[in-house]
Amino acid sequence: MVLWTYATVVLTDPGGVPLNWRPLREEEKGDADPLVGLGYGIAKIGTNQSAVPGDFKNLDIGFCLKCNRLKPPRAHHCSICNRCILKMDHHCGWVANCVGALNYKSFLLFLFYTSLAAILVCLALLRVFMEIFNDDEVDLTPGKLAATFIAFVSVLGFLIMHITLVGANRTTIEFQAKDKKTGLTWRYDLGWKKNYEQRRSCG
Repeated sequence: MVLWTYATVVLTDPGGVPLNWRPLREEEKGDADPLVGLGYGIAKIGTNQSAVPGDFKNLDIGFCLKCNRLKPPRAHHCSICNRCILKMDHHCGWVANCVGALNYKSFLLFLFYTSLAAILVCLALLRVFMEIFNDDEVDLTPGKLAATFIAFVSVLGFLIMHITLVGANRTTIEFQAKDKKTGLTWRYDLGWKKNYEQRRSCG
């Protein structure tokens, strides 16, 4: 499962902003989530649903200076992938891909299965580790167990952080950028249950 989820994260497109994306009227008012549906808020050019770039009032709808295009709320430009990613969490060097709206679920499962595998390896090496203290002839060092345990703690910490972020419906970028002084509630927080359901249904 570790290899399967890893391959899924690596090979799945994280969800780039479509080239012809324009905000719908509901998104201008802040009433709609641009990630709902397969079209990600794409309106046909020439219809009255499409907004004129200078016509929107919603500050969440941004303009990417690097792509020279409008971008939906919660989309961010990745300088490594050189494109805007929907609900971008971060660019992960370990998977050589962005983690975004369409592959975040696979990324979270990858962290879970990696943590589980590390626990199993630690338990398997624990018996050997105990033999080191009981038997002078064992030529193994405790380094393998220590390295596995350190990897386990690191991945588990990362997994717990991301489970917490999913519960609050935040990305890593949004968590790092939040203003801690305001104390305002996060506008995309639907409650932990609906937040998990939303992440489960994407990707």
